[in-house]
Amino acid sequence: MADPVTLPPEVPFTSPLEHSRRQLEALLEVSEAIAQQRDLPALFHELAARLHSVIEFDFLTLVLHDPARNVMRLHILETRVPTTKPKPSELEHPVEGHPSGWVWQTQQPLLIADTETETRFPEFMQRLREHGVRSLAILPLTTAQRRLGSMGFGRFAPQNITDGELQFMQRVASQVAVAVDNALNFETSQAYQTQLARERDRLQVLLEVNNVLVTSRELPELFRGIVSTLKRVIHHDYTSLTILDTATGLLKIHALDFPGRQNLFKQEITVPSDVSPSGQAISTGQVLLARGSELDGYTSEIIRILRGEGIQTVCCVPLITHGHTFGSLNLASRRMDAFAPADVELLRQVAAQIAIAVENALAFKEIDSLKDRLAVEKLYLEEEIRSEFNFEEIVGDSPALKRALAQVELAAPAGTTVLLLGETGTGKELFARAIHNLSPRRGRTFVKVNCAAIPSGLLESELFGHERGAFTGAISQKIGRFELADRGTLFLDEVGDIPLELQPKLLRVLQEQEFERLGGNKTQRVDVRLVAATNQDLSKLVAERAFRSDLFYRLNVFPIQIPALRERAEDIPLLVRYFVQKFSRQLNKPVEYIPAEAMEALTHYSWPGNVRELENLIERAVLLSPGKELRVPLSELKATTLAAAGADSSISFTSLTPATPLTSSISTLEEAERQHILRALKQTHWRIAGPRGAAVLLGMKRTTLQARMRKLGIRRPV
Repeated sequence: MADPVTLPPEVPFTSPLEHSRRQLEALLEVSEAIAQQRDLPALFHELAARLHSVIEFDFLTLVLHDPARNVMRLHILETRVPTTKPKPSELEHPVEGHPSGWVWQTQQPLLIADTETETRFPEFMQRLREHGVRSLAILPLTTAQRRLGSMGFGRFAPQNITDGELQFMQRVASQVAVAVDNALNFETSQAYQTQLARERDRLQVLLEVNNVLVTSRELPELFRGIVSTLKRVIHHDYTSLTILDTATGLLKIHALDFPGRQNLFKQEITVPSDVSPSGQAISTGQVLLARGSELDGYTSEIIRILRGEGIQTVCCVPLITHGHTFGSLNLASRRMDAFAPADVELLRQVAAQIAIAVENALAFKEIDSLKDRLAVEKLYLEEEIRSEFNFEEIVGDSPALKRALAQVELAAPAGTTVLLLGETGTGKELFARAIHNLSPRRGRTFVKVNCAAIPSGLLESELFGHERGAFTGAISQKIGRFELADRGTLFLDEVGDIPLELQPKLLRVLQEQEFERLGGNKTQRVDVRLVAATNQDLSKLVAERAFRSDLFYRLNVFPIQIPALRERAEDIPLLVRYFVQKFSRQLNKPVEYIPAEAMEALTHYSWPGNVRELENLIERAVLLSPGKELRVPLSELKATTLAAAGADSSISFTSLTPATPLTSSISTLEEAERQHILRALKQTHWRIAGPRGAAVLLGMKRTTLQARMRKLGIRRPV
């Protein structure tokens, strides 16, 4: 509605000829105003001033039809009396029952000589009388293309409109109609241009965001490109990405951008979902717009900091793909009126693109992590294949060994932490592998770490991994052994040598199953079954404050004592034969016999290095043996042990095939051979042929073994 214009003094009386001349001049001036003005309110002011010089009226109105709502909208151009601003309800009227609507519909002028006596439109006449209007002329505003509305001339005195005045008003109305039509067309054109410019800017933003998304797979780089693009079209002071951690239900705020105040936040913050506006947006799947005091209802530490920095408005747009909401794009501004509906709509479209890109970035990150893990697992599996370790390498039949293996069978099916205790060389790694192979985790990786073999400064990186740039020389990210052993078994050998300063972190991962890589702040969660081993007295180390007591109690859940070789001397003959056969095949040596004197000496030796010492000695003996007889370097054994053995000068030979341990009562060779074959068959579940058959285990051909079985009367039990 145009503001009313103050009227000039009344026009003095002029002759008809002069009056006609002035009317023509006024029409020319109206045409000039039409040619110069494109702004509708300015045009109305100009028309009111020029028309008053040639026609008498006390107020001038213009009513336009709104086709979108089908109502008549009032514009007061000029009035002689002071008026209050009309109420919104007085500016719009239905087409039906209103004089301007009647004129617009019928395209006929409406002339009212006296409102006091007019019976048509009673409600409207009453309103005119309240404003002092006594006579009125309303003319249609129409162009060749459309009907626009009506133009009204009113007077405070009852007066008939002459034919000359009506004709002049109609001529004025026809020009005003053209002027109004031009102004409306200009406004429409301007609105279209503004809309097109807005659409262009929005499409440009979407295109630039899309270019960022297709050229980057890293989340930080992706985020920087998004922020740079959005800042050009939407004013905001703070930006962040929120990702929902489905495992914990917590929100991880990534890649926060707050120019000038960047040091206020870490690059990744974890918050509960119910105290943050982004959590509400994620849970509802709807855009959340919070202003002023509404933000104070959220107890998130980030919101508290932002409010302290003057933030007044926060907009959180959910990131949704395939109907699943996994995060949000968050913008904040110090302006209370930030984020208009058009901005929010643009953010919806941007968020739809970002959701796909962020999901892809997270997927690529997970794929890269899995790829690295698989590569390291491959190296470990190749190492295991080369090592050829398996449960069957625990050779022996002594009561002490059987007690230890019984404890292995008890502990293996559970996820209990096991502590293997025993002297060096007793085979603690074989027991650890046996626990893994008998557990539900046998399909996953078995990872071993010798804590004594790794420098203390590198052990943390070896166990927990490190991020790129964590220390000098860390040129790339490294996956630690705990991550590698996820859902598998981690064997920590020589656990007593773990540095004291690293023990709290180890205790945390054992209790919480979570840790951070060296140089990183992202919490890694794992599911690892731990088997530890030591040849030290940990309780003594705890007393000496060289080992944490809480870590000791956490490791000592299920201790298994592995017997030393001197505690199971009856297993030595079995081990000797096993190692002779093993190294004969590996070294391509034809050793078949062990001198009884040598076996006696080996059985009575104390073996401070345990099975490892025995294995090394037999390997060296096989290598030194030129023929079928095993030549043991007895001189390397302690002289006192050799003397106790009571070595005899006469040498007799024992076939490699019998494997009965030497005891106080000596059985016949035939019985010894029979018992040895039975043990081999029992160990292989009566499988004779094949790589896991008894024939391979005994070092003979399948047909030879079958012939021996027939000769000794060995039959598989029913």
